[in-house]
Amino acid sequence: MSKCVYCHQRKGKRACPALGGLICSQCCGEHRVVRIACPSDCIYLDSNNEYQQKRAGGRFAQARRDFYKELFELGGEKAAGLFNLVEIVTFSYFQNRRDGQDGEVVTAIQSLRRTLSPLHIPAAPQQVFAEHLKKEYEAFAKQQPQQALDQQTATDVLDRVLKFVTEFSGSGLQSTRFLTGLIGYIRTHHPEIAEHLAKQQEGGRIVLPGQFTPGEVEPAGHVHTDPHHTHRH
Repeated sequence: MSKCVYCHQRKGKRACPALGGLICSQCCGEHRVVRIACPSDCIYLDSNNEYQQKRAGGRFAQARRDFYKELFELGGEKAAGLFNLVEIVTFSYFQNRRDGQDGEVVTAIQSLRRTLSPLHIPAAPQQVFAEHLKKEYEAFAKQQPQQALDQQTATDVLDRVLKFVTEFSGSGLQSTRFLTGLIGYIRTHHPEIAEHLAKQQEGGRIVLPGQFTPGEVEPAGHVHTDPHHTHRH
């Protein structure tokens, strides 16, 4: 009898592409996405994607809360705001893309970090999302220069963002754990922002909502929208 590659106790019945073996249905249902870096094309994700997003979103919320504290200690609201920008742009781009992978997010952050580095690094061909994130950052820095970090602090923040994303994503080559957690978190904990971004999806460049930091860092409030921007109070 082939034992489950996760619990090593029950019989493995489902082929798990993330773990490279057979997994029992109980471990698959309980741990997929949350603790197993499932690839986006796994057939067992399709039937319960919304539920998996919600579960992963809860785990993401806990990790995100601790990470925001770290960012505030590093550079205050501006540092947290840079990660918030990454979150919003990533959610807006990948919210309805089933083929998205965490590796695309990591590559885009690495590319943006090279752009902001004081060292001259020869330009390399960029992936589509990397170019998209760069354009959104440049637009943000131009429209709200008072919120932009100095070059050194910005690269320090992006280094920490990279570490956070890769650790949350796990070791799977085709992991979607970070994207699933981020999308599930925003849809569950900030449905008004998710709705706001969904409406803008076909309108070209997104209009960024205001920063939504964890409750104990910033008091809970509401979102209001004007024709040009959205602010969180």
